[in-house]
Amino acid sequence: MSSTLAGPLTDHCFTSVAHSGTPKGESITIAGVPTYLSAPQASAASAVETVILYFSDVFGPFYINAQLVQDYYASQGFTVVGIDYFFGDPVHLHLNKPGFDRSTWRTKSVEQARASVPKWVDGVKEMFGTNVKYCAVGFCFGAPYVFQVAATDMLSCAAVAHPTSLTEELLRASKVPLLFSCAETDSAFPATFRRQVEDILVERKATYYIQIFSGVSHGFGTRGDPEVETERWAKEECQRAMVGWFKRFTSSK
Repeated sequence: MSSTLAGPLTDHCFTSVAHSGTPKGESITIAGVPTYLSAPQASAASAVETVILYFSDVFGPFYINAQLVQDYYASQGFTVVGIDYFFGDPVHLHLNKPGFDRSTWRTKSVEQARASVPKWVDGVKEMFGTNVKYCAVGFCFGAPYVFQVAATDMLSCAAVAHPTSLTEELLRASKVPLLFSCAETDSAFPATFRRQVEDILVERKATYYIQIFSGVSHGFGTRGDPEVETERWAKEECQRAMVGWFKRFTSSK
């Protein structure tokens, strides 16, 4: 029986400080699923080399914070596609509505993600082909879907930040180098779970990198307060590390 290594969505999963900036990507459709596409500025004149599959938290890939993160990856030379498994119904559209049933919304969203992720991944491969390299990144709600793709032969590496709904079975099935970006305070991925993950990775002799940030909580990788220096630095360092991870395993030797 597979044990739990990251718990379900918690209150911290549903809070955010909106960031400011101008998104540079566009909305497209892949396999019938709304998708945020952000590409390097020079992409029109050069062939795509590496594609990042972006699996968002409950705020979705079109939330300003997520768009800016995806645009940052694109500024570093990657083509990024972010799946909207919420189909235009991310959680922040409901948070201030009286009577919002978070559990019902979550159940619906998980069912949509389970149905849409496999065909979307196939659509991404069809769109970009086999002569490119692929990586995947996931935050909170998106983490288990990263591991689903990491169990195939598609990816060069993968990264997750403050994961939820991670099982030992998913972790053990991964075939690629893994980066975990973690918060000191995280009720969904507490220290006990984090240490179990490390033990399993060591046992499997996996290639991995685990970073832990003090002074921040679940969601810091995309939804921290940029006005708080500790949160801003952790968020930015998390993203810098992920870019470095992607480049390490996709750059030509």
